[in-house]
Amino acid sequence: MKKLGLIAGAGELPFAVAAEARAGGRTVLAIGLESITDPALAASVDEIRWINIGKLGALIDTLHKAGITEAVFAGKVHKSVIYKGKVVPDVRLVRLLFSLNNKSDDSIMLGITHELEREGILLLNTTDFTTRLMAPEGVMTKRKPSKDDYKDIAFGWRIAKEIGRLDIGQTVIIKKQAVMAIEAIEGTDEAIKRGGKLAVDGAVVIKISKPQQDMRFDVPVVGTETLRSMAAVRAKVLVIEAARSILLNRNEFVQEANRAGLAVIGYRETEA
Repeated sequence: MKKLGLIAGAGELPFAVAAEARAGGRTVLAIGLESITDPALAASVDEIRWINIGKLGALIDTLHKAGITEAVFAGKVHKSVIYKGKVVPDVRLVRLLFSLNNKSDDSIMLGITHELEREGILLLNTTDFTTRLMAPEGVMTKRKPSKDDYKDIAFGWRIAKEIGRLDIGQTVIIKKQAVMAIEAIEGTDEAIKRGGKLAVDGAVVIKISKPQQDMRFDVPVVGTETLRSMAAVRAKVLVIEAARSILLNRNEFVQEANRAGLAVIGYRETEA
């Protein structure tokens, strides 16, 4: 069996990627990031090794020793951990960070990708292992967006794509064609809570892939936690990019959206 290195962040996506990789006949070695990766992942992979997120050298050494030549990123690692002092970088990561022009998500992830490739480790697209999880096109819920909602969607879509192009974030929160919040370093759920409170109720949440989206990392993902964040601030519509976003546990997701009275739509850029 061909080995796959699964570099696992937080959330449910590493479980889904591991399942699809193993179903495809691969042996999966997970690299768990201490205090980030769910320990329960150990039961869903063939082997798991734990490292500190700041130890790039240890990550590469672990993959080499396991004979890994192909790897995949799955799961979120919020950049805020850097600013909270939770990362103690090794010499290799320090050297990499100092070589970058900026500390945007894409710059950091591309830098790490190039380091892996220099060591003979090819980083595969996350979407290679999520073919059954890509968001479909169209309304998925009993509730449908209203005409006014579609105006907010068209308005917010352009803004979401622009902040994506600038590598600021992937999510915007809109109400009555006004921006309540854009996602920055805090992540999608916190942006929803912040924007939803400002909207009071009825916000439209739009999550897109960046125009320059690299499918090897930071592919937009939504799951039931996103719905709970929306329900907490009485947001009403969730828009995700069809065929370019990952939708976790679709049946459970749609059922929960229906229970909460939310509208969820898979949207294509050609509609904007």
